[in-house]
Amino acid sequence: MPGMRGSAPVLALALLVGVFIAQAPAGVQSVGVCYGIIGNNLPPPSDVVQFYRLLGITNMRVYSVQLQALDALRGSGISLSLGTTNNDVAVLASSLSAAAAWVQANVKPYYRAAVDVRYISVGNELASDTAPSILAAMRNLNDALAAEGLGGAGAGIKVSTAVRLDVIANSFPPSAAVFAQPYMGDVARLLAATGAPLLANVYPYIAYRTSPRDIQLNYATFQPGATPVRDAGNGLMYTNLFDAMIDALYAALEKAGAPAVRVVVSETGWPSAGGFAATPENARAYNQGLIDHVARGTPKRPGPIEAYVFAMFNENMKPGDETERNFGLFYPNKLPVYPMRFA
Repeated sequence: MPGMRGSAPVLALALLVGVFIAQAPAGVQSVGVCYGIIGNNLPPPSDVVQFYRLLGITNMRVYSVQLQALDALRGSGISLSLGTTNNDVAVLASSLSAAAAWVQANVKPYYRAAVDVRYISVGNELASDTAPSILAAMRNLNDALAAEGLGGAGAGIKVSTAVRLDVIANSFPPSAAVFAQPYMGDVARLLAATGAPLLANVYPYIAYRTSPRDIQLNYATFQPGATPVRDAGNGLMYTNLFDAMIDALYAALEKAGAPAVRVVVSETGWPSAGGFAATPENARAYNQGLIDHVARGTPKRPGPIEAYVFAMFNENMKPGDETERNFGLFYPNKLPVYPMRFA
């Protein structure tokens, strides 16, 4: 933590590692951590993979093909959500042969060498004007994976895209939510046909920062004492904003004719510095609350939620406001930004 000196950082890390490994309950296997690399002081990928293993974190999300990380993941037991860059999407959409070449170069050599690629995300938070490319790229990647025996409607790698919550409209109450653009209905039906989940970046922090007078901090950070919110459309009661956001997505999927599609939270987190309500205390409350909560599910969909905390490290070269550079659970030297436990 900031200002710690001498043996205190080592002790803090030892304590954190101990609780990550020794106290992880059964439901926590559904929690992963995003590995971002927009920094000039981050540890090398091989060290990062070992750090995930040391902490007992078995799910990782990366945003582009990182060959050193893929090499380090061989035989690690870590499941991977692999992203294409947003710039890749038009190329992948252009032809099946382009998608096949991408799979041949970036997936097949590693998947066959014990890298557990679980999902491929076609871009991250793409704008709606790229909708035709999103769908075409997803279809081409599905076909390319199926041709190699790596995907398809059954088992294997699932292709999706990671969306922001602004893909839905009328998000309150959750039962009123619908997709804001017609293309998301097409995406949802493609996911239903292939058995893939919808990847969603879910940030109660952003909603709270935008409307602090309307949203209680306790409600946004999983803390006790928040006034429950009743959905008049279905009678369900919400004690935290995260659940309401997830169930809004499920309501939109149902209305798009894809009720069986599962939501995977591909990013969520809270910054520890740099802006309104961005403190170590609030960040810890949210992320710890998330870890403690995901095994239970939402009022509409009970059961474990697969979620990825953003992010493993503070990234000092991320663009945008200062909060963007302060979402990490750890500093680049691997010391914890605040104490956490997976228990």
